[in-house]
Order: sequence, then structure tokens, then C-alpha cells
Amino acid sequence: MRITGILLAGLVVVAAHRLDAHTQLTTRRTLTLEAAHRVAAAAEAEAKRNNWLVSIAVLDDAGHLVVFHRMDGAKLVAIDIAVRKARTAVYFQGPTKALEQEVSGGRTALLPIDGFMPLEGGIPLMADGVMVGAIGVSGATGAQDAQCAQAGAGALTPKSP
Repeated sequence: MRITGILLAGLVVVAAHRLDAHTQLTTRRTLTLEAAHRVAAAAEAEAKRNNWLVSIAVLDDAGHLVVFHRMDGAKLVAIDIAVRKARTAVYFQGPTKALEQEVSGGRTALLPIDGFMPLEGGIPLMADGVMVGAIGVSGATGAQDAQCAQAGAGALTPKSP
């Protein structure tokens, strides 16, 4: 009987530990490859409508590349800039336009940050108020890049009927 009681107590401790470990984990939204493709396609469609040649980078919430599109004829330098814009939007959890304004306003201490790109055209991707990644667009003017990025970000948000 004593062994049964000890085994039962042990099982209770193990079950309580597993329950406690489970409650420490959270459920979070993640950017799927399919969603990243939709985002990039919407940004590319906006660029095509306006005859702009751009590169488009879609990153996850850790700043890692998920999808990359370079339109035929887009400048080679736009490749790196698009990725860096998206990564900057992830790291600062906001549009890169705000950072461009800060740097042009004299806050140059941000410039040495590795991979930092304070140019308009990087936008966080949001799902239910949580950042799941970012899109960066480069190849046109800053405002045009941002317009394409916004079109891409809009593809992530479900449309109301």
C-alpha cells in the first residue's frame, strides 16, 4: 500500500509539473509561406499597375527572409535595400518612414546599427494586432516603395464581406 501511495504522489507531482510547463507556453500567430507569397504578390501587382520596377522582401517576426521577389529590370541595389527595410521594420516594430524622419532630423546615433535602413518602404505585417513579420520594397521613390509595401501588407488582412 505504501508503494502505491508513493507512486500516486509521484504521478501527481509529474502531472502538476507538466501542467505548469504547459501554462508557461503561449500560442502565437506566425507568417506562413502562403501568406508571405500573397503579401509579395500584392506588392508586385501594385508596382506593375504603376510601371515601377522593385524588389520585395517579406520577412518573419524574427527578421528572417521568407519570400523575395525581384521584378525584371529592377536595380540590383534594391535587393539589399528591400531586405534591410523589412528587417528594420521588424526590429523597430514600425514603419521605416518614421526612422527616416528621425535620422534626417539629426538622430544619427541609429546609423551604426547593423543592417539598419532608415528609408521609407518598410512596413510591419500585423495579424490581430500582433506583428508577424514585415515587408520591404525598394526600387522606386520612398513614397512609391511604401505604397507597394502597404498594398502587400493589406493582402494579409482579411477583407470584410
